[in-house]
Formats: sequence, structure tokens, C-alpha cells
Amino acid sequence: MTVIDANRMHEIETRYPEYFHRSFRQRFGGLMILIATLLYSLYAVWFFDLPKLFAEAHWERVGIYLSQWVSYDVQPEFRIEGNGAIDIRYPRFSPLGDNPHPDWLVNNPDGSITVSISGTSRSVTVSKSETIVTAHGVSVPVEVSSGAPKVVGSVPGWMTVYDDNVLADLGFAGNVSISVDRVKIRKRFIGWANFIFDTQSSFFDKPVGEVVGLIVSGPRIKPDQSNLSLAFDDIWNNSEWQHGDVWTKLFQTIVMAFLGTLLGALTAFPLAFLAARNITPNRLLNQILKRFFDFLRSVDMLIWALFLTRAFGPGPLAGSGAIFLTETGTLGKLYSEGLENIDNKPREGIKSTGAQTVLVHRYGIMPQIVPVFVSQTLYQWESNVRGATIIGAVGAGGIGLKLWEAMRTNANWENVAYMVILILIVVFIFDTASNVLRHRLMGTKTH
Repeated sequence: MTVIDANRMHEIETRYPEYFHRSFRQRFGGLMILIATLLYSLYAVWFFDLPKLFAEAHWERVGIYLSQWVSYDVQPEFRIEGNGAIDIRYPRFSPLGDNPHPDWLVNNPDGSITVSISGTSRSVTVSKSETIVTAHGVSVPVEVSSGAPKVVGSVPGWMTVYDDNVLADLGFAGNVSISVDRVKIRKRFIGWANFIFDTQSSFFDKPVGEVVGLIVSGPRIKPDQSNLSLAFDDIWNNSEWQHGDVWTKLFQTIVMAFLGTLLGALTAFPLAFLAARNITPNRLLNQILKRFFDFLRSVDMLIWALFLTRAFGPGPLAGSGAIFLTETGTLGKLYSEGLENIDNKPREGIKSTGAQTVLVHRYGIMPQIVPVFVSQTLYQWESNVRGATIIGAVGAGGIGLKLWEAMRTNANWENVAYMVILILIVVFIFDTASNVLRHRLMGTKTH
């Protein structure tokens, strides 16, 4: 073990004072940051009233919305007539079409009707005098012959009795509402109903093999149109999923992002040369343009979209204009700062040869800035694909408006999921393409 005397210790302290005589910030900086973070967290909890927010939130809706993203339901209604007959009705726009005969609905010899909700474990049998709900291993009869529905025996936890009806919650599989003269069933299926062909299509409810056979070599369904063309028209004009309108709006979003970013880059490029202090030695002009860039980018793209939709009306023109204004400010600032950080030696060398200003910029500046400028522009373009979706919700056109309309109905969540997936795919493609192009321009490898 080595013993260090006082002189040696003093010498070490003198040589490395930063380790032995640390400032207050160095000694307690980490602790102060931790305390400040805790205090800010407590303030945020108080400011947003998080306990009340979490207590009053409708958490059950999360599961409902998520289930509707990946499923659909069919809602047959059984009306008990005065003569004891049972009339089956479906909603006007039922996923089963105008004349449904589902195999999960069975007419029994005694006149009753059995509906399989989820295999044999969950089912409903409707007769003129009672409805029997089978679920969770028990069968619960509900009498409907008197003035109000009455549960026979004890009421299970998944069944709720009201004054004029009885509601049976069967979980994700669906539910049953029972009143004296009618029984309404909601049966849920995994998947998206009629995603390819809607109920009005000539190919609706046909097996895949039959559809392929008709398209390839089958007789024409319409004499004046080939089956292939007819199938494409039916898919493109699907009334339930509106593929044609959705894809057209998606293309509008992409065009809005491209056009707005391109015009912003073309406008910001020459202005950046005037705003850069080392290129244009005019302090007043430099400051005016830089403040102009700050103004354009400080007003959010969404606000610009609101202004322009009031001026030009809703549509992609307002969206492209909003992106153009925002990108002029953002790219103008990025370009001018990039110009101010260039190496002046190549520029001075070319200038010393007596070359004109245009040639000095062309050969002394452009080779240094083009890769950086293109990389920044590509990143903004990829980002604006997402931004164009948001501003579309305020009337600026594109798929954002379509998405907002689907969400407002609070019933077409499968359509919302469809559009969200399309947006994610487009953003992923553009993000990947943008990254590849940026890495190639900058001379770096992708990982």
C-alpha cells in the first residue's frame, strides 16, 4: 500500500484543482436538476389536475374503439308479432346485403330462432314467450310475455335489468337487448366487412376462386364491359370503403407536401444568400430577412392553413400554401445559417482570380452547401407529409379531411384504421427514401 505524504497531496491538488476544488454547480448540479424535475412534475400534476382527469376518463371507450378498428358487427332485430310470428330485420346498410341468410342463424322446428354469437358457448334463442341467453356456462331465460321483460332466477353479473329492457353483455362477441316485443342482437366479427366488394357489386359474397374465374375466363356480367374492368370499378367505387376517394385524397396529401416544400425551397434559396452576413454584407438587409424567416416559421402551419382556407376556401391549394409559407421560413433560416458556416477559403481563392460573383458562388460556395441543403430539404419534405395530414383536418384538403370526417361520425372506426394504416405506410416509405437519399448525398452509410 502506497502512503502519500502532505507535500505530495498538495502537489496533486495543485495539478488537478478541478477534482479537489469543485464549484457549487459541479457538486450539486445533478441534485438540483433532480429536484427541479420533481417540482416541475408536481406542478404539472396540479396544473392539469391529473387525478381528476384519470378518475373521470372513459377508459372503457379505449377498448371499444380499438375493437371497432379490427372488427365489424351485424345487428339483426327480431320483432315478435301479435300472432306469435317472429319477423327478422336488418339495418338498411347491413354488411350482409339486402337478402341475408347467415349460417349462424337457425330456424328451429318449434318456431323459435337460435343465433350463435360465439360458437356454442354464447347463443341466443328467441321465441314468442321468452328469450334464452347462454353465456359463461349458464343459460338465463328472460320472459317477454308480460308487460316488461323478466329474468327467471338470479340475475348474473353480465346481465343488467332496466325498467323496459334487459341488456346482456357478451364481451367482445357482442350483446343482446331484450324488450317485450323485440330482441336486438349485436354480433361482432373480426376483420373488415366488404373491403373488396360492397353489397351492390356483382362480385359480392362470391368465393375467391369464383371471382378469379369470372375475371380470367368467365362470361361477361355486363355485355359492354369486361369483368376485369367491372371488378376494378367495383373496388374503386366501393360505397362502404370509398377506396377511390381515399386514395385520391392520399395522393393530394403527397402532392401538397411536395409542392409546398418545393416552392418553399425555391423561394428560400435566393433569400438565404441575401440573409447570410458573409455573403451579403448589408446588416439591415440581413436582419430584415432573418426576422421575416422567423415570422413565417413562428406562425404554425395549422394557423396558416386556417387563414388560407378562409381566403381561398377549403382544398389542397390552401394546404400547399400553408406548407409553402412555413417552409420558406424554416428552410430560409437553415440555408442562411448553413451559408454563414461555410469555409471561405475556396470562395476567396476563386475571387482572387477575378471571377464574377456568380462564378464565385457557383464554384466557391455551391459544392459545399448543395449536399447539406438537399439533405435538409428532403427531411422537411418527409416531415411535411405528416404535417399535410394534420392541416387537412381544418379544411386544407387531402386525406386529413377525410380522416376527420370518418372520426366525427364516431361509428366508422374501421375506416379510420384503414386511413391511418395508409398514412403510416406512406410516411414510412417517404422516411426510408429520404434517409437513403440524405445518406448518399452526405457520403455516409445507412444502418
